[in-house]
This record gives sequence, structure tokens and C-alpha cells, in this order.
Amino acid sequence: MKNIFALLLLLVSSVALAQEAAPAKPKVVYYGFDPDIVTNYVTTGQKSLGYVRVTMELMIKDEKYLPIIEHHEPLILNAIVATFGKEPEDIIKSLTGREEIRLKILRNLNELLKKETGVEAVQDVLFTKYLYQ
Repeated sequence: MKNIFALLLLLVSSVALAQEAAPAKPKVVYYGFDPDIVTNYVTTGQKSLGYVRVTMELMIKDEKYLPIIEHHEPLILNAIVATFGKEPEDIIKSLTGREEIRLKILRNLNELLKKETGVEAVQDVLFTKYLYQ
């Protein structure tokens, strides 16, 4: 009976140790900008400016990176506005163009954050509202 109890105790303790040793899974968090991002783009013929208004969320790889994103928000917003400002009207107004812009923003933000902090903290960029005129 003592042997069975000792064996059971050994099994329970080894399972508990295995659970403690498992690495913590990163917890993804979202970061939104308030107010919406509003900027101009050059229309076809360059006679007037159009504008785009975007509500955007950044999917952050781990909640430990959230302070980095908050600290660098002005730099991040500048990069986003600059990306939209470089795009022509046909890209701004098309669905495939919208996806291209989203991927450019993701690349640009991670390059910028890598340069500033050594970390690529943004996992994805999500447009939750996208209006243009």
C-alpha cells in the first residue's frame, strides 16, 4: 500500500512540475487610435485632394509590447499618415489596393519599431472603418 501511495505521489508531483515548466503563451492584445486617422491623398489629375478616414486596430504580438506601442504612438501615426499620402487614388479606392496599403503599413511599422526598439511588435493591422472621398 505504501508503494502505491508513493508512486501516486510521484506521478502527481511530476505532472505539476511539467505544467509549471511549460512556457507561457503570448497574449495578443489590440491597440486602437482615438480619434480616427484622417489624411489626404492626391486624386487623379492632381487638381484636388481626396481624403481618407480610417479606424484602425493594431494586433500586438504580446501584451508586454503594449507600453512600446503607447510610447511610440506619434511615430506610428506619422508612418501611417505618410503611407496613405503616398498612395494614388486608384489604390486608395480599390479593395486590392486597401489590402496592399494594410500590408505596407504592417511592414513599415515593424521596420520602424525594430529600428527604434529592436522589437517587431505588430502582428497585424486591421481596418475596422475605411472611408474615402
